Amino acid sequence: MDYLLTESQEQMRSTAHRIAEDNVKAVRAEYDEKGTFPWDIIRKLAEEELYGSFIPREYGGSGEGIFSVALITEQLARACGGVALAYSVNAFATTPIILFGNEEQKRKYLPDIASANKIAAFSITEKDAGSDASAVKATAIKDGDHYVLNGRKQWIINAGEADVYVVIFIVDPQRGARSATAFIVDKDTPGFTFGPKDNKMGIRASTTRDLIFENCRIHENQMLGKVGQGFRVAMRSFDFASRPGMSAQALGIAQGALDEAVAYSQQRVQFDKKISSFQAIQVMLADNAGRVEAARLLLYHLCRLIDKGEQKVTKLASMSKVLCSDAAMSATTDAVQIFGGYGYMKEFPVEKMMRDAKITQIYDGTNQIQRFVIATELTKEYARKSS
Repeated sequence: MDYLLTESQEQMRSTAHRIAEDNVKAVRAEYDEKGTFPWDIIRKLAEEELYGSFIPREYGGSGEGIFSVALITEQLARACGGVALAYSVNAFATTPIILFGNEEQKRKYLPDIASANKIAAFSITEKDAGSDASAVKATAIKDGDHYVLNGRKQWIINAGEADVYVVIFIVDPQRGARSATAFIVDKDTPGFTFGPKDNKMGIRASTTRDLIFENCRIHENQMLGKVGQGFRVAMRSFDFASRPGMSAQALGIAQGALDEAVAYSQQRVQFDKKISSFQAIQVMLADNAGRVEAARLLLYHLCRLIDKGEQKVTKLASMSKVLCSDAAMSATTDAVQIFGGYGYMKEFPVEKMMRDAKITQIYDGTNQIQRFVIATELTKEYARKSS
């Protein structure tokens, strides 16, 4: 289909596709098995001037907005969801600095991130604060012109590899979530350490670890935004970067699985016929092709709205996340089925795609929570129209 991409968008998508085909596919099985973080791919993306595509030009990026992140992530995820995640989460974690950082913070961090000299991670999740983000307990207590950080964050993507961390803390335990505040924490800050690497089912090329803060002191100039703005920082970043990025990752996985299933159905012969001629196979392929195309159109529409400056995208962002991740799970499950016994074997890529797809329905707000968000936004719209 014609997605009305600009010349630069077409170029980015084409370059990302080439990197996925030439560089990612060659290492995806090994990186999945060993849990290797894809530094070589990140350097390749930087070399091709893709890594900072979303960062404004005045800070060393290409100024192409979140649509560029979706296009690049989708192509990388067609080959490996874990590698794509290592890229897209950096964009998500950098977005709070772009949206809420002061000029000094932007000058300090954005050029290094644009060039991949540094990568970023975002942290809000804790043991008892997952879908209920308001249950955050990690604290940042004021002490003169510093804040003292204590607590533990869980399941943080890019943790240990990233140099820059945007983290949400409670600055007043009495006020709880109303005092949630965002801070930028550098990796080498004393009192800031990491838990062991999590041993995950999928997305194994993407590192996930706990962040541990034990009397970690940072200067007040590391605050991002204002006191009490932590959830605003987080929610805007989820809508404007995380959910588009995660949607693109899921979409890429879905497209990759569909591509593999179509190709295999043309090669596999049973009863003296290609299995692509069997109606049962045709139905699976057709249904998944429709889901993928519909999900892509919604995601691209969402990205265009964000880059145009639209502020109210919560409903569409949640819809995109649900549609893309459900499409990923459907396409990968059916791909394994079409491959039959071979689909269950690690020599073929679809079993990995299925493992990678499942998390897209869970993180960044489970799909059950996303549906709650969508319904809430619908009722709000109805109330406004009726008043």
